[in-house]
Amino acid sequence: MIVGVPTETFPGERRIATIPAVVPALAKSGLDVLIEAGAGESAGFTDAAFTDKGAQIAAGRARLFADADVILQVRTLGANPVNGRADLELLRPGQTVIGFSEPLGEPQSARDLAARGATAFSMELIPRITRAQSMDALSSMATIAGYKSVLLAAEMLPRMFPMMMTAAGTITPARVFIVGAGVAGLQAIASARRLGAKVEAYDVRPAVKEQVESLGATFVDLPLDTDESEDMGGYAKAQDEAFYARQREMMARVVSASDVVVTTALIPGRPAPTLVTDEMVASMMPGSVIVDLAAERGGNVEPSRPDETVVAHGVTVLGPTNLPATVPFHASQMYAKNVSALLLHLVDDGALRIDLEDEITQGTLVSKDGEVVHPRVRELLDSPA
Repeated sequence: MIVGVPTETFPGERRIATIPAVVPALAKSGLDVLIEAGAGESAGFTDAAFTDKGAQIAAGRARLFADADVILQVRTLGANPVNGRADLELLRPGQTVIGFSEPLGEPQSARDLAARGATAFSMELIPRITRAQSMDALSSMATIAGYKSVLLAAEMLPRMFPMMMTAAGTITPARVFIVGAGVAGLQAIASARRLGAKVEAYDVRPAVKEQVESLGATFVDLPLDTDESEDMGGYAKAQDEAFYARQREMMARVVSASDVVVTTALIPGRPAPTLVTDEMVASMMPGSVIVDLAAERGGNVEPSRPDETVVAHGVTVLGPTNLPATVPFHASQMYAKNVSALLLHLVDDGALRIDLEDEITQGTLVSKDGEVVHPRVRELLDSPA
């Protein structure tokens, strides 16, 4: 069975779906690896590095799609809605595609892949279970986003993060507030603490308080009544607008006292909740910085715009949407381990075996035999607009 890895075509995407170090493990399971020429160069992986590990270089993108049984991508059609359409006509019935695909946000793309007869697996749908931890690409990429968000804030902030005792006097540490203590939030906390900042963090899930404090940050306890703050997958659950209004009111004092705010709150398959209002931004000191990691999904911060730097009330608001692509070497390394772990889970004796009784297979399979088969995606397609 041949596994094909094409060049990513999403604007600004520098990652690649596999790396040379992963090729021998795939070969050991009876898989041949085919790489589009130059696919790894933007991430620091040369064609020669791939061939040294046993991969072959395809003679063009069309040839790669024609020869490969399985296509591994960082961004498949749903996550690459414009340029990804050029690959649709290259797909053939029965061919398997694995990658990020935004199935809950772009369900029509899942239907388009199904119409081509492709068997599609989505990396966003990896279940949060112990057996699937090595496949959890969302957590891997969130780790990078959390780390890089703090570096962006430190670069933009007109003051230093750490406390310093100097001949010119004492420099007080920057105050950093992290909203959301999931994977990205925890990494942001750790990175800000390494830079010497005084860090506070808040999450709607009280259970993460211990994790926040273990990293040296102060957990901001906002006494908000809610029966369930976490879903079965460990993600924060969506709440009603009355809850978010109370939350914003209680967060306002912490935001106004912060030099940097990093927001990370996302609800799978839903628009991001607005947590920091324009009024709250106006209460911050001029020169303060906000990094909104939810900007692509509508944003946690009212003035933020995707991939734009907005100055509101003297506060710089950043809305980056693809931070992992700015650290492509390690992002590719982590993603390659995740996607290959899923692929090898699906492979037996060098062939793809789709066991619909398996929780991981069932949870990630979006389309098969010309139909969208994932229940949540089917529900979205059947619902009124």
